[in-house]
Amino acid sequence: MNLIWTKQALERLEEIQDFIAQRSSPLIAENLISSIIERAKALENFPSMGRMVPDLSRIELRELIEGNYRIVYRLFDSSIVILTVFEGHKLLPEKDIDIMIA
Repeated sequence: MNLIWTKQALERLEEIQDFIAQRSSPLIAENLISSIIERAKALENFPSMGRMVPDLSRIELRELIEGNYRIVYRLFDSSIVILTVFEGHKLLPEKDIDIMIA
């Protein structure tokens, strides 16, 4: 299956990286982003490995957990679209939900 990152998901990764780099170090931030990306790549072989997003209960929207972060994705016939990435202790941001349902 083909893995596609939305513009929003890439922006979230950049925001996370900037935040961690400022709070900790650029190296820690880079390692975190790499681990999130690697976790998402596993979906190419196992697209249903994530759980349904509990905030939404929609079967086509799933998520993987990587460390303290949630990787939300949607399954299509031949592709997996990464919709957003955010901190796991937070609820799915309202603005992110609108993009997923559209």
